[in-house]
Amino acid sequence: MDLQAVVDDIVALMSPRLGEGKVADYIPELARVEPKQFGIAITTVDGQTFTAGDATVPFSIQSISKVFMLTLALGKMGESIWKRVGREPSGSSFNSIVQLEHEHGIPRNPFINAGAIVVTDMVLAGHKPREAIGEFLRFMRYLADDDTITIDETVAKSEHLTGYRNFALANFMRGFGNLEHAVELVLGVYFHQCALAMNCLQLSHAGLYLANRGTNPLTGFSVVSPKRARRINALMLMCGHYDGSGDFAYHVGLPGKSGVGGGILAIAPGKASIAVWSPGLNKVGNSALGSEALEMLATRTGWSVFGN
Repeated sequence: MDLQAVVDDIVALMSPRLGEGKVADYIPELARVEPKQFGIAITTVDGQTFTAGDATVPFSIQSISKVFMLTLALGKMGESIWKRVGREPSGSSFNSIVQLEHEHGIPRNPFINAGAIVVTDMVLAGHKPREAIGEFLRFMRYLADDDTITIDETVAKSEHLTGYRNFALANFMRGFGNLEHAVELVLGVYFHQCALAMNCLQLSHAGLYLANRGTNPLTGFSVVSPKRARRINALMLMCGHYDGSGDFAYHVGLPGKSGVGGGILAIAPGKASIAVWSPGLNKVGNSALGSEALEMLATRTGWSVFGN
């Protein structure tokens, strides 16, 4: 299969539709992003990389960071983390507070905002916020094998100034005893992890351990066990697109995690790590063109986990 021809064709098909969807204007810095952009990168487990479009333009990875923070938390605390966060699809929007009341401050999964805030609280244990942010940044540079990756401080500040819903979620969980650190400290780390800037090429490298049984084949570094990689992929498939997760599984059939910056990381287990980016979002907060591009890719490659 000529994967370069596939990604080139996808970019050509998307070009007339650039700008579709709506950028995440509730975060002022993201509202300023030029919407008419689209990039795609595929890195295969045998080390080949295929890129097209705006694949080297950095963007704010936002909630895609939750996959990597979950990996860090599992490394620090193991399976005990599931006492404080669930593993079920939420069926609600990413910043919903509704279920927390009924479920006594235990978020449904680690990929909705409430669940990710709890995971960040776990990673913060034993650290000052600055140290936890540094640990996360070093981890991302290690995964992508790229020391140029940085956190966009302007985006982090923008999120901090407008993140009222996240403050409400964190205070609510603190009230239930499911947050061990001060809300301000936890959210300081959370906003910085979401403000990490990466491009599609870097992101496809960073996710490669999930496609290759927990080991990055480009570096040979073992990141997690094969069992843990499989379980993270399962959570991405069920919960990675909020209340659009079922629809994404139906159309694309790959584990994936979206972010409101317009990026999506998708994993074809045993085959490749894929990153797409287009800033315009659909009604459930996932990249409109990115989701369609991944459906095209899954159709043409036969990579769906459910078969050709």
